[in-house]
Amino acid sequence: MSLKQYYTLGNSGLRVSRLALGTMTFGTDWGWGADKASAREQFMAFTEAGGNLIDTADLYTNGESERWVGEFVRDSGLRDKLVLATKASYSADPSNPNGGGNGRKHLMRALEGSLQRMGTDYIDLYLLHAWDMVTQPEEVLRTLDDAVRAGKVRHIGLSNVPAWYASRMQAVAELRGYEPLAALQMEYSLAERAIENEFIGLGTRYGMGVMVWSPLASGLLSGKYKPSTGGQFGEGRLQTMSGSNNPAFSKFSERNFAIVAELEKVANEVGRSMAQVAVNWVANRPGIATVMVGATKLAQLQDNLGALDFELPAALRERLDAVSAPAPGYPYTFFTPGMQTMLSGAAPLGDKPDGYQAPVRISGPAAGVQ
Repeated sequence: MSLKQYYTLGNSGLRVSRLALGTMTFGTDWGWGADKASAREQFMAFTEAGGNLIDTADLYTNGESERWVGEFVRDSGLRDKLVLATKASYSADPSNPNGGGNGRKHLMRALEGSLQRMGTDYIDLYLLHAWDMVTQPEEVLRTLDDAVRAGKVRHIGLSNVPAWYASRMQAVAELRGYEPLAALQMEYSLAERAIENEFIGLGTRYGMGVMVWSPLASGLLSGKYKPSTGGQFGEGRLQTMSGSNNPAFSKFSERNFAIVAELEKVANEVGRSMAQVAVNWVANRPGIATVMVGATKLAQLQDNLGALDFELPAALRERLDAVSAPAPGYPYTFFTPGMQTMLSGAAPLGDKPDGYQAPVRISGPAAGVQ
């Protein structure tokens, strides 16, 4: 696997690198992150290594991330070679009832703001940042489809939504001839494997490439945090944000530190950093299209970019699978081989054998055409 290998995202024709540059750390407005000089170094290192997918969002570091990304792209002269992705949903003005969420009024305003901050005429991949629990999927999809038809967006996707919501939108897109969803951007790591229940199957079956965010569990899997009884686990973003109500930063648990311990052992056995092994594990999981890596320092990013340079032995991969395996909850407890045997009298066979072809019945004008 190489950063210079490009694969189409979902069922779209958009070719993206196996690693993407996440730029939530571009900016210092939140009290942590990379300053402008470091962010520029990371951008140049990523693009020079062959990466072409840059991910940001309208409110990352209060808009600073988008502005810096736009400036770096212009200065590099690489706009046509890069895939720019950004997102919208969150509100920058709590006093405005339509200043956030996924309604048409806000999404259209947010898109114009992103285009202006990045200084570009179009966004290659525009994503809903999160489900607002209010706006109907039909309204969101029509709004995104209009943006594509207007030439301001090339492809669309979703982030942090329920599987049923994504499935409904893709079905409506197919039914009505709207722009289909090309991507699902979801959290996935050794410490967070919930998307395996629904989203991996959804994406592979219905043409949505899964873009992984936080493959290092917000830095937990880099090894810089250690178990503690005093509430101080180490220095970094997770420690700084541990008191927030953002679930993305709630990672300090007995289970997760057990994963960290096993990851450290595996990393030592293969002679790689813990971060490289963690990213490598994610990048080689079924159904994963691209993995976003981000950093506050150039050295961290350079280390992450080495995650594709090696193959993790199967035995070591299985150890990581086992220590991080999530406990199946309802209704997934019904989908085990043992329970499925009770349905048909035999364990599920999975794929049909080679040469098997189910009979095809076609009615209407196309009948008889194979």
